Amino acid sequence: MLPWWIYFVVAGIVFSGYKAITAFIEEDKEIVDERLIEHEGNYYMERIAEERKRRYETNEMVKNN
Repeated sequence: MLPWWIYFVVAGIVFSGYKAITAFIEEDKEIVDERLIEHEGNYYMERIAEERKRRYETNEMVKNN
């Protein structure tokens, strides 16, 4: 029979492994969310740049006529 404290050590190792795996999964979800937010932000910035370009070209056409 093993000493009683060995059971606590094994339980601690198992619990630590469980928490490490759940933390890894949660962190992976956050990385995916950050990528999605960054992609949406880039798309928004592209739309703003296109709108500025369109307005600039419209203003140039009005000034030339």
